[in-house]
Amino acid sequence: MENQELIRSQLSLSDFVRKRRKELGLTQPILADKAGVGLRFIRELERNKPTLQMDKVNQVLLLFGYELGPVPINRKKLINERS
Repeated sequence: MENQELIRSQLSLSDFVRKRRKELGLTQPILADKAGVGLRFIRELERNKPTLQMDKVNQVLLLFGYELGPVPINRKKLINERS
């Protein structure tokens, strides 16, 4: 899948990392090693833990050529989730 398609599909952070990791044929331990973070962190990231250290997330994303940044909110989705 093209990188632009990943962005347009609005994947969650956890889905994006898991998808890119698998596309590159990396296991969680290998990704953790390459990113310089712990295996537990990778597992929590891929399980969508609500609180993660942004600097560590960026260490992982850097391997894929990305970094954290602001994303527009889908207001319709937000309203539906609160209902």
